[in-house]
Amino acid sequence: MSQVTVHEEMKATASLSRFIKSNIREYGMLLSLIVIMVFFQIMTDGTLFKPLNLTNLILQNSYIVIMALGMLLVIVAGHIDLSVGSVVGFIGAVAAVLMVQFHVHFLITAMLCLILAAAIGAGQGYFIAYLKIPSFIVTLAGMLVFKGLALYILHGQSVGPFPKEFQLLSSGFLANPLPEIVIAEADPAVNQTRIALQTFSLLIGMIVTALVIYFNFRDRQNQLRYGTVEEPTLFFIARNVLIAAGFVLFSYLLASYKGLPNVLIVMFALIVLYAFVTSSTTIGRRIYALGGNEKAARLSGIRTERLTFLTFTNMGLLAGLAGLIFAARLNTATPKAGLGFELDVIAAVFIGGASASGGVGKVIGAVIGAFIMGVMNNGMSILGIGIDLQQVIKGLVLLAAVCIDVYYKKKS
Repeated sequence: MSQVTVHEEMKATASLSRFIKSNIREYGMLLSLIVIMVFFQIMTDGTLFKPLNLTNLILQNSYIVIMALGMLLVIVAGHIDLSVGSVVGFIGAVAAVLMVQFHVHFLITAMLCLILAAAIGAGQGYFIAYLKIPSFIVTLAGMLVFKGLALYILHGQSVGPFPKEFQLLSSGFLANPLPEIVIAEADPAVNQTRIALQTFSLLIGMIVTALVIYFNFRDRQNQLRYGTVEEPTLFFIARNVLIAAGFVLFSYLLASYKGLPNVLIVMFALIVLYAFVTSSTTIGRRIYALGGNEKAARLSGIRTERLTFLTFTNMGLLAGLAGLIFAARLNTATPKAGLGFELDVIAAVFIGGASASGGVGKVIGAVIGAFIMGVMNNGMSILGIGIDLQQVIKGLVLLAAVCIDVYYKKKS
C-alpha cells in the first residue's frame, strides 16, 4: 500500500471522527428515538406500531410538537415561556364560550382565538423585550393569570360539545378520492378484520418522501459545488435510506387505518415552514445571534427588542393553535386543559438538543424531542406504568439531556 493511499485513509478517518464528534447530539437523538420505539414495540407486543395506536400517538402529540416549534425560537433567543399550557386552556375556553354559548361560526371563532393568542404573546413579549423584565417572571405570572381566566370563563365547568366541522381540525382525516386497495378481507372465522389502504394518503406519503430525498440530494450537490461538505458519503446515504424507509413505513401504516390525519398535515406544514425560517432566512439567523450573544447582536445592528417581541408573539400564536387543536380533540373545554403542557414542551426542546443558555437548537431536534416524550408517554401508558413513575422517568430524561448539553459545551 502506497504512502499516498495510507495518508488518504488516515485523512478520511480523521474527517469521519471529526464529523461524528460535531454531530453526535443530532445523530444521537435520532438513534435514541429509534431505540425507544423499538423497545416499546417489543415490550407492548407490537401494539406501539399498530395503525390505530400510531394515529392516536400523532393526535396526542400534535399540539406538543406545534408548541415546541415556537418554544424552540424562544429558548434559542435566550428566554423561556412558562405560560403556554395556561394559554392553551384559556384559548380553548374562549373558543368553547364563543361556539357553544354564543353560537359564533367556528371559522370566525378560530380566527378570533388566534388573534387573541398572538396578542397574549405580544403582551408578554412587550414586558420582556422593552421593559426588560425576565421572561421567567413574566410568563410565570401569565401562567397564573390565564389559568385563572380560563377557570373564570368556564365557571369551573366543562363546556361542549363543539360543532362537527370544528372537531375535524383534530379528529378528521384527509379525504380519499381514489379507489381503496383491499389487502385483507374481513373473516370472523379467523378473527380477521378488513384492511384497505387509503390510496391517496399513501400517494401523498410517497410524494413527500421523494421530495425530502430530492432536496437532501440537491443540498448535497450545492455543498459539493462550493466545497463545504462535512457529512461523509456513507453517512449521507445511510441517513437518506433511513429517512425514506421511515416515511414509507409511516405512510403505509397510516394508510392502512384511516389515512393521514388533518392535524398531521398542519403539523408537517409548520415543521417545513419553521425549518426554512430558522435555516434560510435573515430573521432566523438573527434569532440565533440574539441567543448567542445579545450585546454583540445589538452592536451589529440587530434590533434585539423587536426580535424578542416577535418571538413571543409567535409563541402565543402557536399556543393558541395548539389550544384549538386540543379542544377539538377533547370535544370540550375544561378548566384543567393544558395543565403541565409547558413542561412537556420545554422538555421536548431541551431533549431535542437546544441549549439552556440560548443560541443552539434545531427544528428537527425539537420535533424528535417531542416524539421521544410522546412515545415514552404512550408506551408507558400501554404498559400500565402509573402517572407518578412516568413523571419521575420524564424528569430524569430531561435532566440527562441538559447534563449532556453542559458536558459538550465544556468540551468545546
